[in-house]
Amino acid sequence: MSDSGLIRNKLKIEATINNAQCLIEFEKNGDSFSDYLWSFVNYKTLQNNYEKLNSIPAQTALSSVISKALKKHGFKFVGPKIVYSHMQASGLVNDHLKNCFRHKQLKG
Repeated sequence: MSDSGLIRNKLKIEATINNAQCLIEFEKNGDSFSDYLWSFVNYKTLQNNYEKLNSIPAQTALSSVISKALKKHGFKFVGPKIVYSHMQASGLVNDHLKNCFRHKQLKG
């Protein structure tokens, strides 16, 4: 808790442990957490076509739906903004700007 390079919020630390336990329980039931998340986008990356950085949303209606679903499974600190960030990082959504070389690569 005293290391400034780490998260020091006790609730966030406890949520991390809780979420790990939820993930283990999820997988223990024979479910794939990855498949569960990808099912929200029909197993296909959502391709956005933003031209300006300030056009990219911090959250969407879908990230709100996923957030609520995760909370029903017992996950904590998984609000719509955190979920949308995870969607971007894991490839569920492609928010690279139209003029970005990654946008074209990911679009196929």
